[in-house]
Amino acid sequence: MKRYAIGLDYGTNSCRSVIINADNGEEIASHVFSYPQGLLGVLVDEKDHNVAKQSPKDYLEGLESIIVNGVAKAKEADADFSVDRIVGIGVDTTGSTPMPVDSEGTPLVLLPEFENNINANAWLWKDHTSFKEAEEITELAKQMRPEFLAKCGGTYSPEWFWGKVLRCKRIAPEVFAKAYSFVELCDYIPAVLAGIKNPKEIKRSVCAAGHKAMYSDTWGGLPDKEFLSALDPELAELRDRLYEKAYPSNVVAGELCEEWAEKLGLPSGITISVGAFDAHMGAVGAGIKEGTLVKILGTSSCDMMVMNLQTDLPDIPGVCGIVKESILPEYYGIEAGQSAVGDIFLWFVNNLVPDSYGKTQTDKFIKLDSMIAEMAPGETGLLALDWNNGNRTILVDPLLSGMLIGQTLYTKPQEIYRALIEATAFGALTIIKRIEEYGVPIKEVINSGGLAIKSPILMQIYSDITNRPMKIAASEQTCAVGAAIFSLVAAGSDKGGYATMDEAVDAISGVRDVIYNPIPENVEKYKKLYSLYMDVHDAFGTKEWSGNLAHVMKELISLKK
Repeated sequence: MKRYAIGLDYGTNSCRSVIINADNGEEIASHVFSYPQGLLGVLVDEKDHNVAKQSPKDYLEGLESIIVNGVAKAKEADADFSVDRIVGIGVDTTGSTPMPVDSEGTPLVLLPEFENNINANAWLWKDHTSFKEAEEITELAKQMRPEFLAKCGGTYSPEWFWGKVLRCKRIAPEVFAKAYSFVELCDYIPAVLAGIKNPKEIKRSVCAAGHKAMYSDTWGGLPDKEFLSALDPELAELRDRLYEKAYPSNVVAGELCEEWAEKLGLPSGITISVGAFDAHMGAVGAGIKEGTLVKILGTSSCDMMVMNLQTDLPDIPGVCGIVKESILPEYYGIEAGQSAVGDIFLWFVNNLVPDSYGKTQTDKFIKLDSMIAEMAPGETGLLALDWNNGNRTILVDPLLSGMLIGQTLYTKPQEIYRALIEATAFGALTIIKRIEEYGVPIKEVINSGGLAIKSPILMQIYSDITNRPMKIAASEQTCAVGAAIFSLVAAGSDKGGYATMDEAVDAISGVRDVIYNPIPENVEKYKKLYSLYMDVHDAFGTKEWSGNLAHVMKELISLKK
């Protein structure tokens, strides 16, 4: 009999379900739910662009919608499909996206007294309001616990757990005082499905704990109370209400409870696997292995790699972390990435591209892609920095911003668009160089996400700039597929799943036939542009740089001519 699994993917603007055939990874059905609250699902503050919250109510409404509608579509698409044949449900989410909850696991914003308090919502990954707190954590760790920083690239980011919790305590003390605990979104959804209400009983993700909360078995789990007390004594008290142990995603988080089984029209008892972050699950859905860099290209980007635990792996400055089993069991997970990629293109099209280029957003992108495909490297005379949402890797600085150099009275929208794409590719190359510099070989690059599939010119530019073939993951929804894979392994072969990750990944993941290969003459031109990019990168992004940028504009003009 056919077996099935459900992967749930909680993104920045929407959540989706993907139902797969557990034998071969065929995607039977999918359903998307766009978060209704805020600006494209994000609660923002016009006075502070660093604010980014989300409503747990949207998460719960979305959970019911994507499963119920996904199952209905699966029944129509596959005559063999039956809810009784669903082996497991896996979950991936954005992160770090923690939310304050009470002792019953209820997000505080769902309580009447906090329903209008924006800080009682989930603190989305892209909320950068805790940049000062992140600086404090970095400086204190340098003095007291340098080993904490060594495993997270040397700098603690405002996108991460402790900075957000400390910021919440300072600007919304009433929320912090009421919060029994703080729960990551990737831990919350599996707990909801399993009917686990006590925050202390939730199996927490080692992916979230290790990459964002400075968790490691090496020093006994979360940061010690002495360190946390030096930040704020109440953080040390909170530690007792968090967790002692974190788990990889091939572990069972629980089983589908009666309450949610009835809501979803599913049988109770379905295996729910421990959650993890979207990019880490996406890496598995794309078929990650040693020597493979998986790029998840979405609103932001995440670069994922694995190394066997037996490897003597050095610490890598500027990456988002090296964590045991955060991607695959028995492997180190290495995470890097860029704080904005697709978001930069969306900002540009929504705000600066005239309607003459198309009536809709999609029309404008199609028009722009066709126009820049005719251009040669350097033809625009432009150079951009990809820091419109700060820099995640390798500078780890949320206070950096985007830049465009070389504009004239004749600059066209399509030229700016190409320069922005090139900037994100230059940022990607900078990450590759940093990882290889520290002895991690990159033998292939697999790209995942809508950008990789929908924009051939973007992939060709990435190939030319990095001087590497660009492969594309078979699935457009690798994050949800990865989550489904983990649920099958958590269930195990006795319940219709898989005995090992290798078996599951080999059966379900894969790449497409199309490969974008570097064009030699473009590679040589981009080497010159990348040199200019690094001059500007170091000048505006590092304190150590000293030099002169007088050559940049003139060399851009020379390359254009």
